[in-house]
Amino acid sequence: MEMHALPHGPLAGEARPPGDKSISHRSLMLAALAVGESRIEGLLEGEDVLATAHALEALGVELVRRGAGAWTVHGVGVAGLAEPETVLDLGNAGTGARLLMGILAGHGFTSFLSGDASLRRRPMARVAEPLRAMGAEILTRSGCRLPAAVTGSYRLVPITWRSPVASAQVKSAILLAALHAPGETTVIEPLPSRDHTERMLAGMGASLRSAPAEGGGVAVTIVGQPELSPQSFTVPADPSSAAFPAVAAAARPGSRIRLLGVGLNPSRTGAYTTLSEMGAAIAILDRRLEGGEEVGTLEITGGELRAVDVPAERAPSMIDEYPVLFVAAALARGRSRFRGLGELRVKESDRLAVMAEGLAACGVRCGIEGDDLWVEGDGPPAGGARIDARLDHRIAMSFLVLGGLAREGVRVAGAETIATSFPGFAELMNGLGARITTVPAGEAV
Repeated sequence: MEMHALPHGPLAGEARPPGDKSISHRSLMLAALAVGESRIEGLLEGEDVLATAHALEALGVELVRRGAGAWTVHGVGVAGLAEPETVLDLGNAGTGARLLMGILAGHGFTSFLSGDASLRRRPMARVAEPLRAMGAEILTRSGCRLPAAVTGSYRLVPITWRSPVASAQVKSAILLAALHAPGETTVIEPLPSRDHTERMLAGMGASLRSAPAEGGGVAVTIVGQPELSPQSFTVPADPSSAAFPAVAAAARPGSRIRLLGVGLNPSRTGAYTTLSEMGAAIAILDRRLEGGEEVGTLEITGGELRAVDVPAERAPSMIDEYPVLFVAAALARGRSRFRGLGELRVKESDRLAVMAEGLAACGVRCGIEGDDLWVEGDGPPAGGARIDARLDHRIAMSFLVLGGLAREGVRVAGAETIATSFPGFAELMNGLGARITTVPAGEAV
């Protein structure tokens, strides 16, 4: 599918971005491992999360959709899943695939996991290696990529695992496997990654603790074999999704929008810290706690942005927002530098290379130096390009935002995966004043 974004004026109004994708995946999985009925409100019903729901159904979990974003999950308990009769197709859901591998590691049967072309290119070694160390057998194709056969064990052993990178997916997969192992399992990260899994598990009765690790980093320890209590989960609006209208408004003088009910977990707000450093006017209204997570309304006022130097240690709190922040940097005055971006090379696409290529096509001066990206901003870029998003939803949305801010519109091919994380993206943006349309098939070039 190809989409076209035309230049627009100031944005105005209010909207609620879709439910948080990370929390949506986790609420379904953890509810499945509880004993009894859990209820979920505000679930993101994008393709990624629905793929996780279908996989859980194939594993014997009963899920009932009660209305828009409202689901009931009848949990089967830790180690209570049933052997699936078919391949578990996770579509484009990297979070779904990696976390589910952790859960399946604690079940004594064989499951087969696959996904779409994009997911099958993404490496799984960082998850497979610790799960193998705990006693699971994982067979993949070359490069430790899907499809994969996971043969779990009801006798997993606890481990202490030092992860070379701060990755919530790796940490969560190990913690979910550790639910099935006796004793204590510890995951050590160089920097703290998003902590939704820990918060949710603690709320369901698991015993966890976090502390500085000997030799550096942060250690999270969980005690295995708990009985998880069913919960009522409220999913906040996704701060990663909110970043797209936030950047579009912040970079267009005269804009003022409000984004409602956005999750403000400190492990997820690096993008807003960065935008504030660029001079964006961002106010947080109605800050409150919902389901153990901070939420609030973001009020963004447009204005002149300036260049920023973003340190590598901020990456775990904004890893998914880098593409649209590159767009903000293209509108800012001066040279911005984003450091330590190696993790972007193993996302749905090589986001570092694809974004640099697309920005250059839109007339933006930029360059890659090792794992750093610099962007030379000088007001609205030329635009006028046709970008291949490589079926990467965040790249597609980022260039549609750029098209609205550039001097000429931008066409984006490979935009169909936007529905994996942000169903209704164009409608929400257009409701605030953007001009995004779907290009009829016969007009795509």
